Amino acid sequence: MSTQQHPLGISFEFFPPNTDAGRDKLLGVRDALAERKPRFFSVTYGAGGSTQARTLDTVSRVRASGITTAPHLSCIGSDKGALRELLAQYREDGIDSLVALRGDLPSGMGGIGELRYANELVEFIREETGDHFEIAVAAYPESHPQAPSFERDLENFARKMKAGANLAITQYFFTADAYFHFVERARALGVEAPIVPGIMPITNYAKLARFSDACGAEIPRWIRKQLEAYGDDSEAIAAFGEEVVSRLCQRLLDGGAPGLHFYTLNQAAPCLRILDNITG
Repeated sequence: MSTQQHPLGISFEFFPPNTDAGRDKLLGVRDALAERKPRFFSVTYGAGGSTQARTLDTVSRVRASGITTAPHLSCIGSDKGALRELLAQYREDGIDSLVALRGDLPSGMGGIGELRYANELVEFIREETGDHFEIAVAAYPESHPQAPSFERDLENFARKMKAGANLAITQYFFTADAYFHFVERARALGVEAPIVPGIMPITNYAKLARFSDACGAEIPRWIRKQLEAYGDDSEAIAAFGEEVVSRLCQRLLDGGAPGLHFYTLNQAAPCLRILDNITG
């Protein structure tokens, strides 16, 4: 095993905590996951429209582990000048990886910004910074919830990969065939870069159902019904979730997935248990 990186190419996503207790807890989570030698950590924008400053602060704390850390960068609501300044700051801070996203469309009267789509953001980053950054983009095996069709979504995905992305990270899913079908179709469109499956541990059914309804991730009926049957039995939900997601991860790896990207929700234990259950 490399001393620098897990052989599976695993990675972990964090969100910026909004309390001192949350920030302190995240340091422990970071350290526990860093022991698995991940390829990188990523840091999302804070929930509820919190500022980019909170993301920057979290990136700084996470990077102190010595693991490459990739901030999420969204183009919606940003002008080129602001993005240019942010890219310059990232370079100055020694950051060399980004997750480039369109971002959520504003619900009110807020402006969309000068760049409307993720492929335009990737092109802009390349124009401004050349090959300095490794750029990851999002993929949706079950189709983006706002896409008019699966075919259009695939075309949009191929467009942003060809704009200069180095890899893709998928939205989470629970049906391995959806991932394999998406990868096969993307390859047919000329996408050669790694497409890493996003993995969501199951620990809380109500939260998972809310996330999934919002982002278009399908929870298969048999999983929903079993989770519903457990009611408030959090231990049973966690045990069942661990079994389901561990089997999913093993099937993905056996089928040729280049690694796993865990949506940690700032928790280490569920991810570590799944990793302990699978073999590379």
